[in-house]
Amino acid sequence: MNRDASIEFARTYVADLLTFFGVNVDVTVEVEDDVIELSVPSTDLNSLLIGRNAETLRSLQYLVSTVLRNKDAALTRVNIDIADYKKLRAERLSKEARGWIEEVRANGTTKVVQLNAADRRVVHKVATEYSDIKTFSEGEGAERSISISQASS
Repeated sequence: MNRDASIEFARTYVADLLTFFGVNVDVTVEVEDDVIELSVPSTDLNSLLIGRNAETLRSLQYLVSTVLRNKDAALTRVNIDIADYKKLRAERLSKEARGWIEEVRANGTTKVVQLNAADRRVVHKVATEYSDIKTFSEGEGAERSISISQASS
């Protein structure tokens, strides 16, 4: 399956899955860094589709990505955002990360925070705005965390 077919398949697959829940909406799609970004507008079923701690949302992403891999699609990485949940979460987390960075700058200590992969990516991205700060992830699986420290240490 070529790139364009992969993108259209992912969009249609998510729209069909949502129909199963009784949600008939237009799923928009963009591609950024070879990741299919699918956006689902807000509905009455946001909480059901997102789930507790976004578990349902991550499961939907995993399902779509797995189907794409099984079809030998050119693009298999998928990011689904329902009602801008991830966008708003990333904005809140970015603000919190800037606070952690200021704390590290003020104290000279290393800040270690246990976060999921998507949240760690947000913090790494924010840290690139600061030349005197470095970040790295460590640990395994669910115990993986991010360390924020001064670049000189």
